[in-house]
Formats: sequence, structure tokens, C-alpha cells
Amino acid sequence: MAYTIDRDPNPASPRLGAMTLHPGPESVPLARRWFRKFIAPYDPACSVEDCALMISELVTNAILYGRSDEPWMVRVEWFREGASLRVEVHNPGFPANVRLRCPDANDAHGRGLLLVDSIADSWHSGPSRFGGTVVSFVVANAWPS
Repeated sequence: MAYTIDRDPNPASPRLGAMTLHPGPESVPLARRWFRKFIAPYDPACSVEDCALMISELVTNAILYGRSDEPWMVRVEWFREGASLRVEVHNPGFPANVRLRCPDANDAHGRGLLLVDSIADSWHSGPSRFGGTVVSFVVANAWPS
């Protein structure tokens, strides 16, 4: 199986869902599709397509830059925190390698975090609680009162 889904782990938890994906290119469209499907019942007011795009970028980066001598997976989790949506992407890479780049016009890569930075209200990278790296973004007012 190329993925596992954890749709509703605990009704009292702020986590709305999670998925674990193999680190291959087929996981990028799977992440978008499953996020759209499993966020829909929560009826967020934010752009689900913008969130799916940011997830695509972060999952792509996780696949490209994740490193481990052992078999590994990419984990995506999404949370409701008050009115905000927070999405985390975990991989076994080294946290210090996450940075915004300023690619030249002809560069084929290096725009993923710039895109996240321009769409999300905030983003963060650091050590993952699973080991490795987490990169997350927040969309404020995803569920306005």
C-alpha cells in the first residue's frame, strides 16, 4: 500500500486527520486528493485548493530532501486550532536544510517554500516529534466565527 489514512483518530483531539505516504512521486497527487476528501466534512472557509497546493509543495520537498538509511515515510497531519488550520509535513531530513530560496528565472526548482510563504498566514520548520524535520503552515480564519 502506498499510503495509510488516519481520518478521525480521537474526537477530542484538534487533529482532524493524517496520512502516511511512501516517498515517491505518486504520493504528491495522493496527498492532495486525500486532503481534499477528508477536510471536506469539516467545511473550512479557506481555499482548500490553496491548501492542497501548499501540501503538494511540502510533500514534494519532503520526498526530495528526506534522508534516511532505513526505509521511511512522509507523514502529513492537519489540525484545527481555534479558527485556524495547521498542516504539518514530516520527513527524516535534517531541519537546518529548510530555507527560502531566491531562484533565478531559469531555475527549475526552489519555489515551493516561496509559494507557501506567499499563500499561508505563517509557516515554520524545525525538528519533528517523529525524528527528522517538520514543515508546517497555518491558514488563519479557516473557520471564522
